[in-house]
Amino acid sequence: MRSTAEIALIDRKYVRYDSGAELFDMCQKSFEKLAKKAKATHKVGKMVLVDIHLVNRYIETCRIVEDY
Repeated sequence: MRSTAEIALIDRKYVRYDSGAELFDMCQKSFEKLAKKAKATHKVGKMVLVDIHLVNRYIETCRIVEDY
């Protein structure tokens, strides 16, 4: 069950690295790499924002399909 804070994060378009890492349940460094691969980072002054929708779209392209 997701907390109210997590639901609020899902509804946002942009998050910072720490919030995104928490949302995707991974360490911050892994989330930073994922966001950069997804080309979802935006720098505003010294702050970096990550577009969650672009990260989700990128993750969908990384699906592994194996035939058994």
